[in-house]
Amino acid sequence: MSHPPLRSTRLLDHLRERIRYAHYSLRTEKTYVYWARFFIRFHNVKHPKDMGAREVEAFLSYLANDRKVSPSTHRQALAAILYLYKEVLGIQLPWMEQIGRPRQRVRLPVVLSRCEVALLLAAVDNRRQLICQLLYGAGLRLMECLTLRVKDLDFDRKTIVVRQGKGDKDRLVMLPTRLIEPLRKQLSRSRALWAEDRSNRIPGVFLPEALARKYPRAAESWTWHWLFPSPTLSTDPRTKQYRRHHQYEQTVGRALSCAVAQTQIPKKVTAHTLRHSFATHLLESGVDIRRVQELLGHSDVSTTMIYTHVLSSSAAGTASPLESLPDIPN
Repeated sequence: MSHPPLRSTRLLDHLRERIRYAHYSLRTEKTYVYWARFFIRFHNVKHPKDMGAREVEAFLSYLANDRKVSPSTHRQALAAILYLYKEVLGIQLPWMEQIGRPRQRVRLPVVLSRCEVALLLAAVDNRRQLICQLLYGAGLRLMECLTLRVKDLDFDRKTIVVRQGKGDKDRLVMLPTRLIEPLRKQLSRSRALWAEDRSNRIPGVFLPEALARKYPRAAESWTWHWLFPSPTLSTDPRTKQYRRHHQYEQTVGRALSCAVAQTQIPKKVTAHTLRHSFATHLLESGVDIRRVQELLGHSDVSTTMIYTHVLSSSAAGTASPLESLPDIPN
């Protein structure tokens, strides 16, 4: 597939252009640029076109043996380097497909009990509580929740439209009845910030892809405003415009960490733990795994199957053979 000519002259700017042309997320852009820069600096700023399989494998070996990165990080670095060669430099060589990939480890997700979820959500501070309730109540990923727009809520049908989720896919999830009133109050707070921005002539919120050109006024409209806007203005990392962003991931992570410390839950809890718990609790309740797959937005049901390994009806409900051993007198 042919690409438009590159406009920039610096290699990393070339990489950014190609990533944006492919409509990859800002997170992917930052990650790929990080690994490309790391790779080049590791080889004393030698240009990638003058390097090959030996240099790539030396870099990956350094990551695995000296930095001791995880297999997922190892694969991420390799993907970034291969993208640089294939999409930016236009180099497709046999050695690129022959480089060994680390074996993926299968890890069971951390899942909270219903009681632990209730304790945790009650302990989260009021500013982040609704976000965490949605993570668990609708099985959302953190960024899917934070990037919700006003128009994505349908109170009549009690549904939420998740747009451009992982893999750039849209899906429909439930809107929990007990969150309807809190969400209406959040909309009121969001509208106050929207009205303030319009009064101060602040540029509208970020719009995906070419929508900003197709609908020039949409970015300033109420329907496209963030459900969870940041209380402060900031500079858009791509357009450099000073505008209102959605709330930041780190604030939710800090709020959860404080709540875990307060409740003394002896598990490693992140925002994604609430999504894991959502899926497991649905399966425990008898919801069909295909339906859970749709709600989570998984492309393959095998990804959803991981939650069947942590159901209370399996290992936790099976008697150990130790229980049936006869008592032997001392």
